[in-house]
Amino acid sequence: MASSLNVIDVSRITPADSSGSLTLPLTFFDLLWYKLHPVERVIFYRSTDATRPFFDSSIVPNLKSSLSSSLSHYLPLAGKLVWDSLGKKLSLVYSPNDAVLFTVAESNADFSLLTGPKPFPAAELYPLVSELQNSDDSASAVSFQVTLFPNQGFCIGVSAHHAVLDGKTTTMFLKFWADTCKRRQDQTVNTSLPQDLIPLYDRTVIKDPKDIETEVLNKWSSLLKAFSGGKEPDNPKSLKILPSPELSPDVVRFTFDLSREDIQTLRERLKRESSASSSPKELRLSTFVVTYSYALTCIIRARGGDPSRPVGYGFAVDCRSLLDPPVPPNYFGNCVSAMFKIPLKAERFMGEEGFLIAARYVSDSVEELDESVALKVPEVLAAIQTITQELQVVSVAGSTRFGVYGLDFGWGRPERVLVVSIDQGEAISMAEGRDGNGGVEIGFSLKKHEMEALIDLLRDGLRH
Repeated sequence: MASSLNVIDVSRITPADSSGSLTLPLTFFDLLWYKLHPVERVIFYRSTDATRPFFDSSIVPNLKSSLSSSLSHYLPLAGKLVWDSLGKKLSLVYSPNDAVLFTVAESNADFSLLTGPKPFPAAELYPLVSELQNSDDSASAVSFQVTLFPNQGFCIGVSAHHAVLDGKTTTMFLKFWADTCKRRQDQTVNTSLPQDLIPLYDRTVIKDPKDIETEVLNKWSSLLKAFSGGKEPDNPKSLKILPSPELSPDVVRFTFDLSREDIQTLRERLKRESSASSSPKELRLSTFVVTYSYALTCIIRARGGDPSRPVGYGFAVDCRSLLDPPVPPNYFGNCVSAMFKIPLKAERFMGEEGFLIAARYVSDSVEELDESVALKVPEVLAAIQTITQELQVVSVAGSTRFGVYGLDFGWGRPERVLVVSIDQGEAISMAEGRDGNGGVEIGFSLKKHEMEALIDLLRDGLRH
């Protein structure tokens, strides 16, 4: 039986201290994402003390007051995306009295199932994130929802507009909010703010000498025309997010934990297979390359089907350190491009050397990364346009570098962090292992029969 959700309250949280307005023009990095689905995360906290009275009197008020205080340092998050009067420039605009929507709810879902090691229906997660407000004229930056699971725990649902924040900026804000909330409860409010979490709004650090911005807007224009069946859309400047495909009711979620030892086992296997192959080659076997190659191979094999069917992969690339001069790590906004490899044939990954072939591809893709990846943002949009129903492209959300398991709001470390929005395509999520010992957590969302095959493949592969 599907669980039910009871919405207790929806309120507007304004920044505690704001002076005047603030306008942040979107860069070409931001514009890449402006019509795409928001990134949705759910952060679960286990607490048997989470009774309704404690939730109402302590958890919710602390989260609200610390959110209000945190927004004073992150004013644009309370603002909206809007075009200028000429419809030429898209900006994030904060005006006094702007606010973030904050939903409070209670669920009768099984907390242990949602945070545990077994597959469960993906639809169980959707009620736990509130929808991001968007219309033809404007779009909100973020919305939050806190949901109680009586006597089991609670979760914080985050919906973030990808044209406003990339994963690094989102987690930077969540760390700031968590730090503020925890310090209030520890009564250490007057200690200094963590400087690495203070956002930098200077847009001049993103250089655009080749006017990539115009190229990206033109690409979007032709993309939206293609989505409208080749004719001009009714409102080409609409800020409504593109509709998501209907989720099949038999889609399930599963989180696979790879320990540090598992990753080392897979790394050694790749070294052995590479040196024994007909074309031995030194591979860049970072944790990301090993983990992603393994997941990619297993997903393609789990789907099975025609060996000549088209497949591919894609992953986001943080350009902050690749640009010259480098963009400061606390820059607010998007500074990511993407690396795509399409189309390839499924049979390459289905054979005996499938894992090694995947690792070679991904290793080469990572080796190729340099400043030029930032200039390829229009190509990323062009690649999106070529993705058809038949093409299985496995992309990645999240990163092992974000440190999401360090998000302690005062009630301990998260029990589980899930990226809900991987359901919007053939995506997986990646995060550092919860125990902090160098492992990786991989989130999957697949149809039930494929997931069963995938779980067997993931486990069998570690026994080789």
